Amino acid sequence: LIDKGDILLSSGTVSYLGAFTVEYRIECQEQWHILCQEKKIPCSEDLTLSNTLGNQVAIRAWQIAGLPVDSFSTDNGIIVFNSRRWPLMIDPQGQANKWIKNMEKANKLAVIKLSDGNYVRVLENCIQSGTPVLLENVGEELDPVLEPVLLKQTFKQQGVEYMKIGENIVEYSKDFLFYMTTGLRNPHYLPEVAVKVCLLNFMITPQGLQDQLLGLVAAKEKPELEEKKNQLILESAANNKQLKEIEDKILQVLSSSQGNILEDETAIEILSSSKVLSEGISEKQKIASVTEKEIDDTRMGYRPVAEHSSIMFFCISELANIEPMYQYSLTWFIYLYLYSIAQSLKSDDIEERINNIVEHITLSIYKNVCRSLFEKDKLLFSLLLTVGIMQGKGRVDDQVWRFLLTGGIALDNPYPNPAPEWLSDKSWSEIVRASKLPNLDGFFDHVQKNVSKWKELYDSGKPHKDQLPDRWSGLGGIDRMVVIRCFRPDKMVPAVQDFIVDNMGQAYIEPPTFDLAGSYSDSNCCSPLIFVLSPGSDPTAGLLKFADDREMGGSKTQTISLGQGQGPLAAQMIDKAIKEGTWVVLQNCHLATSWMPALERICEETITPENTHPSFRLWLTSYPSDKFPVSILQNGLKMTNEPPKGIRANLLRSYLSHPISDPAFFGSSKKQVIWQKFLFGLTFFHALVQERRNFGPLGWNIPYEFNESDLRISMRQIQMFLDEYEEVPLEALTYLTGECNYGGRVTDDKDRRLLMSLLSIFFNHCENSSTSLIILPDKEICFLKKYCLFFQTYVNYTRSLPICADPCVFGLHSNADITKDNQETNQLLDGVLLTLPRQTGGGAKSPQEVVDELAEDILSKLPADFDIQIVLEKYPVTYEESMNTVLRQEIIRFNR
Repeated sequence: LIDKGDILLSSGTVSYLGAFTVEYRIECQEQWHILCQEKKIPCSEDLTLSNTLGNQVAIRAWQIAGLPVDSFSTDNGIIVFNSRRWPLMIDPQGQANKWIKNMEKANKLAVIKLSDGNYVRVLENCIQSGTPVLLENVGEELDPVLEPVLLKQTFKQQGVEYMKIGENIVEYSKDFLFYMTTGLRNPHYLPEVAVKVCLLNFMITPQGLQDQLLGLVAAKEKPELEEKKNQLILESAANNKQLKEIEDKILQVLSSSQGNILEDETAIEILSSSKVLSEGISEKQKIASVTEKEIDDTRMGYRPVAEHSSIMFFCISELANIEPMYQYSLTWFIYLYLYSIAQSLKSDDIEERINNIVEHITLSIYKNVCRSLFEKDKLLFSLLLTVGIMQGKGRVDDQVWRFLLTGGIALDNPYPNPAPEWLSDKSWSEIVRASKLPNLDGFFDHVQKNVSKWKELYDSGKPHKDQLPDRWSGLGGIDRMVVIRCFRPDKMVPAVQDFIVDNMGQAYIEPPTFDLAGSYSDSNCCSPLIFVLSPGSDPTAGLLKFADDREMGGSKTQTISLGQGQGPLAAQMIDKAIKEGTWVVLQNCHLATSWMPALERICEETITPENTHPSFRLWLTSYPSDKFPVSILQNGLKMTNEPPKGIRANLLRSYLSHPISDPAFFGSSKKQVIWQKFLFGLTFFHALVQERRNFGPLGWNIPYEFNESDLRISMRQIQMFLDEYEEVPLEALTYLTGECNYGGRVTDDKDRRLLMSLLSIFFNHCENSSTSLIILPDKEICFLKKYCLFFQTYVNYTRSLPICADPCVFGLHSNADITKDNQETNQLLDGVLLTLPRQTGGGAKSPQEVVDELAEDILSKLPADFDIQIVLEKYPVTYEESMNTVLRQEIIRFNR
C-alpha cells in the first residue's frame, strides 16, 4: 500500500516540477516532505517517483528505447505518462527526441514540424487513427491551431467523440498521443503556453551523460562484456514482463473462480505452472544479477574517462551563455569521444590506457572548440576547462573560485588603508575580504605590517612571476591568483595563462591557427560549414582560393549574399548543387533571419545522405545572431576567422596562410632579398596596426577595422613595383600602402599621421638592404641576411617571439599596458561569471540575506530627498523666472 503523502508529493512533482533542474526538484521535494511531516500526513522516508508511480517493466522498456538511465530522466518518463497535459520537452541534446522516436516506432509515429506545409493535415489524420505524433523544433510560441489539441477540447455527437481543428471537425481516437520537443536551451514560455502543456526539462544530467559515456568506452574497449550486458538487460526486461503477465493471470483466475478454488482444476493447474515458471525466472534473475555485477565492476574501471569527458561536455554547453553562436550538440561530442578512443595510444595497463584516452580527448575537444571561438573567448574556455576538470577532482574551493571572479561582497571596510598613496581603496577592501578565505587567514594583517614588501610586488613589471613575501611564498593555484587580483588586477591574464600551463600544459594557451583545410577534412556533405564573422574579417577570398586548390573553383562554387528576396534563389542553388556535387556559399545569413527557418528545413530534410552528392558542401557566413537556427549550429562545423591575438600569432597567421604560404608567390620576385624584407616588414606593420586597437585611444583615436584585404593588395603591389622598377620606388609604395590601402579607411588626421609614421619605420629599413630592422625590446634582429631566402626561418623566428609583446614594440610606454590589461581582465572574469549558476551558497548567509543587507546599507547611505513643496514655495514657477522650471525638473530627477 502507498501512503497518502507519497501520492500527494508525486502529484505535486508531476504537476509543478517538470520544468526544473534536478537540484531544484530535490530541494522542492524535501521542503514538501517536511511540510507533510508537520501536518501529520503519512509519507515514506525515502520517497521517489519511480517507487510510487513507476512501473519497472515500462521503465526498463524506456531505457532500452534510449531514455538515459539516471533517476532524473526516469522521473521525466513517469511525468510524461502521468500528466493530464501533453508534454513539451526542453531537449537541447535531442535525448527526448531519440527516446520518443524509438519508443513509438512500432506504433507508426508521425514526426512533424510547425514549418511543414502539411503538418495540420498529418495531425488530423493521426487524431482520427489514434497514431502518436511528435512535434519537433517548437519555438517559444505555439500555433493557435493547436489549441484544441492541447486543451483536449472534444465534444460528443451521437455517442462519438469529435474535435474541431481549424475549420475541420475530425473524429477523436482515445489512442492518440501527442509529444512536443524544443531544441532551445533556455526557452521562455509565456503563461498562456505554459498552462496548456506539461513543461519538462530534458537537459542531460552529469549522471546520465556519465552512464552513456561509460557504456560507449566499455563497448569499444571490452565489446564482449558490453554485448553480454545488453543481452542481460533485454533478458531481464523480458523476465520482468513475463512475471507481470503471470501476476495478471493469477489475479484473473482468483477473481473469476466460482465456489471453492481448490476444486477448480484449471485454476490449480494455472497456479502450479505459474509457480514453476516464476521460480525458474527468479533463478535466472539471480544468476543474471551476479553476472551483471561482475560486468559492472569491469566497466567501472573506465569510469574516470566517462567522468572527465562528462565534465568537459558541461563546460562546453555553458559557452552558449556567452555567445548564442557557441552551440554544440551531444552527437558531435560523442563522435569526438569515440574518435579519441579509437585514435589514442593503446596499452594493456588500464591506468595508462585511461590516461592516453583522457589526454587525447581533452586536446581534441580544446582544438575543435577553439576554432569556433572568438579570440577574446579562447583563454576563457581554457580557464573553464582547467577549473572544471580540477573541480571534478575536488581540487577547487568554490568560495575561493567565486572570490577570484567577483572580489567578494562586503558592506563596509572597518580597517583603514595602510598605504593610500599607492594602494587603492578597492584593492585594500579586497585584501580585507580575501583574508576570510581558508588559505589566506591573516593576509590583510601581514599587508598592514609589511607595506614595503608588498609595494615591491605592486611595482614589479611581472608580479605574476615574482615570489610573494614571507610565509605567502608557498601559495599556489587559485589562492595565488587571488593575491595577484588584489594587488595587480592588470596581470590577471598572464597569471591565468601560467595557472593553465601548470595544470594542463602549454598546448592549452596556444590555440591552433585558422586552418581551412583541416576544417574541411573534418566535414561531410550533410553538415554545413559556418564562418562566424567578426568586424574586419572576410573569409571569402581565402575560401575561393581554397576552392581552386580543391578543383572546385569557377562555376563549381556559387556564392550569393542573402538579403531581401534572395532566399528562393539560394534554395534553387542548393537543390542544383546537391545533385551535381558543387559548393554553395551563402553570405551574411544574419541579414536574412526571416528565411532562416526555411534554411533549417532544407538542412534537415533536403540535405540528407541518400540524396546528396558526397562532394557537395554548404558554406555559410554570419555575424553572431540569436535568430540563427540552433540545429544548424549544432550539426554544422563552426569557424571564426578574426585577426589572432598578439603580434606573434598575427605574424604566424600571415605566414601560414595564402598567399605567403604559396612557394610560387614567396619566391616569385626578381629582387628576392629586398622582397622578403618588405614582406616581413609589411606583415609586422599589419599586425602592429591591428594590435594597437587594444590600447584604446592610446592606440588609435578611432578603432579602425583593418583586414586581410589591405594586407593582400599591399603585398601584390610591392611585388609588382619591385619587378617593374630598377630602383625601389619607396615613395610610391609608401603612398599606396599607407595613404591608399590602409589609410583609405582612416578618417582622423592624427591617426593618418601616426599610420604613415609607423609605416616609414618599416619601409625605410626594408629599402636599405644593408640595414637590419631592430624592433623588439630585447634587440633581437628581425632580418638576418643569410636566411632571407628560407620561408621556414621566418616561421621559426616568429614562433620564438614572446606570446605577449611589450608595449615598446608598438611604440608605446610600458604603462600603456595597464589600461588594456585591466580591460582584458574584466572581460575574462565577466565572461566566466556568465557561465556559472546565478546563485551560490557561501558562508553562513544565504544569497538572499546578503542582497537584503546590501540593499539596506545602500539605502541608509543615500541622501534624503528634496522636499518639492518647500522648493516650489521658495522658487515659484513663473513666466519671469524660467530657470525655476529647470530647477524643479532637476529636483524630481535627483529624487528618482
